[in-house]
Amino acid sequence: MNKDAGRAKRADARRNQEALLDAAAAAFVESGVEAPVRDIAARAGVGMGTIYRHFPTRADLIIAVYRHQVEACAEAGPALLASSETPYAALVEWVSLFVDFLVTKHGLAGVLRSDDAGFQALHAWFLERLQPVGAQLLDAAKESGEIASDITTYELLRGVGNLCVGAEHDPAYDARRLVGFLVAGLRP
Repeated sequence: MNKDAGRAKRADARRNQEALLDAAAAAFVESGVEAPVRDIAARAGVGMGTIYRHFPTRADLIIAVYRHQVEACAEAGPALLASSETPYAALVEWVSLFVDFLVTKHGLAGVLRSDDAGFQALHAWFLERLQPVGAQLLDAAKESGEIASDITTYELLRGVGNLCVGAEHDPAYDARRLVGFLVAGLRP
């Protein structure tokens, strides 16, 4: 096999994995983490074998989706800061993406229930990856005078997270609306 063919195959495998992760995240939002694997495969346009080759167990798939979503949220922060009209607008958009992420991760704790150390390590990585991004956005909004709050990044992430708890089970509860109030309350 020539070198270019190997690279093309790896690129194809990466595209398949990205499609699987995006499809699984969408399925988890609609149906929870117990969404049928065949539905995820169909959504991604791949066979069942492809899913099991990348993710041998459901827990592997759920954890990979979680990591994929965290990375997407982390990468979005600097991009939003560079492209938004104001740092506050970037912060608002990023918090909205964070809420989307929180919706896809419900059910993760149940999957990892028997592996508390694994769950704790994943949560520590989550904070390690997202706190600096949130801090960059908060600091930029503070420096621009758009927010006057002395809220810490951890407090903001925790507050948003707490407002999202249980929202998927109660159609009368609008977590996005309450998160909007929280973020609006940061303004002077």
